[in-house]
Amino acid sequence: MQTLLIALGAFVLYLVAYHTYGKWLSRKIFRLDSSATPPSVELEDGNDYVPSSKGVVFGHHFTSIAGTGPIVGPALAVIWGWVPALLWVLFGSVFIGAVHDLGALVVSLRNKGQTVGDIAGRVVSPRVRLLFLAILFLALTIVLAIFGLVIAAVFRQYPAAIFPCLIQIPLAVVIGLWLHRRGVHLLLPSLLALGLMYLAVALGDWGPLHTLNQTLAGWPIITWVVLLLLYSYVASVLPVWTLLQPRDYINSLQLVSALALVFLGLIAAALFGLDQAGDRQALALAAPAFRLSPEGAPPIFPFLFITIACGAISGFHCLVSSGTSSKQLKCETDAQAVGYGAMLTEGFLATIVILACVAGLGLGIPGEGGDWLTGRDAYLSRYASWSTSSGLAAKVGAFVDGSANFLKALGIPASFAVAMMGVFVASFAATTLDSACRLQRYVTQEIAAQVKIKPLTNKHGATLFAIIVAGLIAAMPAPGTAWELVNLGKGGLLLWPLFGATNQLLGGITFIVLLFWLRQKELPHWFIIGPALLMLILPAWAMLMNLFKGDGAWLTGEEPNALLATIGVASLALEGWIVKEAFGHWKERTV
Repeated sequence: MQTLLIALGAFVLYLVAYHTYGKWLSRKIFRLDSSATPPSVELEDGNDYVPSSKGVVFGHHFTSIAGTGPIVGPALAVIWGWVPALLWVLFGSVFIGAVHDLGALVVSLRNKGQTVGDIAGRVVSPRVRLLFLAILFLALTIVLAIFGLVIAAVFRQYPAAIFPCLIQIPLAVVIGLWLHRRGVHLLLPSLLALGLMYLAVALGDWGPLHTLNQTLAGWPIITWVVLLLLYSYVASVLPVWTLLQPRDYINSLQLVSALALVFLGLIAAALFGLDQAGDRQALALAAPAFRLSPEGAPPIFPFLFITIACGAISGFHCLVSSGTSSKQLKCETDAQAVGYGAMLTEGFLATIVILACVAGLGLGIPGEGGDWLTGRDAYLSRYASWSTSSGLAAKVGAFVDGSANFLKALGIPASFAVAMMGVFVASFAATTLDSACRLQRYVTQEIAAQVKIKPLTNKHGATLFAIIVAGLIAAMPAPGTAWELVNLGKGGLLLWPLFGATNQLLGGITFIVLLFWLRQKELPHWFIIGPALLMLILPAWAMLMNLFKGDGAWLTGEEPNALLATIGVASLALEGWIVKEAFGHWKERTV
């Protein structure tokens, strides 16, 4: 029952936060105005600036910001116990993450849909603009290099998810054309798309489709990486309404409905337990509340706040808010639902992930020796040490198995439940990948315009440059492995250790831009100062520990890592430079 109370409490907290703190920010601080002309209307071009309904933009925004972040981060962080992870997700999303996302969206709406990096040049200083864009480019390169690998790995782990994910692409194009050219109401296309996607899950591993899935799952990782980057190129250069926006929207229908089913399954498991082969298992928290020194794990401070990014606060979200969503909102007051509301929805997803890993697993999973594990034994089988829990397969597997147990409590067959959760994870990763490619195109164009590289100011040139850079990194083998076909496509792992700190650092720098903008508009800004300091200090602290502490330190360890050390030092230098510039200009304007 404790698990159910936590889930219900989180739901109520987010509902109250949206209608109190979120409403206060929207009305009293940012002063959203339904009569204001948004960039999507003022600059409508049928390609990037496209006025769209609140539901469609919410779907695009939510699926783009969520990705696999609110799954793999919390699924790993529960190794320190469920209480620290839960507290950071609940209060981080309400008071930091949602404020960050809403603020970035509003600032972009008031600046013709420009990115936060571009706006930084006007509200802070021109030099900060270029420094900010450099950090954005680095962060997005990591996302593009790693997420193709993430999707391919999920497909290998859960082959039944492949066909349902692939069918979303032509379905999205049809839905996009239908909505754009005929202007029909959303209800019928939404119901049709949702029904077809769940039918694809039900039939996705049947007969000839099973053979197709197994064949595609056996493809080399590098093949999937190349194809996914090419798909991202197409999605990035096409008008947003043809593929990117409708795919994100229909994905959001499936993902939100699947999240609702998992929540209902949690309720059923809490009330009735789960019958596993004639043995009814009660739902209970199998993980300890606190476990501050797991074997091989880094210290909880500051690494908890870096491990859980999406779900609490993620700097990547500023790119979605100011890069794509601000160009689609047709009414300024929709920003509360899209910016603040989508982040709370992601926080609730992260809460369910935590509960799936610390309680859902305890309902029963098969052990390595074929024995059946329940309760604390099931949890420890996945979280015995940092090394056993930190791999992608382990983190995704813990969530999929735990959430599938919730679904089975509703009477859903195990095979369908696992396939649905596999689609859930892969779809989130895919929507982040194509959105990140479009965002990288914007960033590349802005940098090219600044340094006067004309070929990269074109959308095709900028997008090709983005996927080529990411592709060259992604094509390499994983660290310490040979240059063989089976190992190619895992190069994103070379940069992945940088992502957590770099991503959170980006959030801190976004808060600096928000501080300057609010001050420039003579609006209250006290509520930004705490989150800004937190998200500047914690990532820098984590980066310094990675560089200098322990035998595995990137810079001073027994086997230094030149690549990570160079980028890590450069990231800290960029942060310090931006903070110095900001502090200097703040003092000048005060005097």
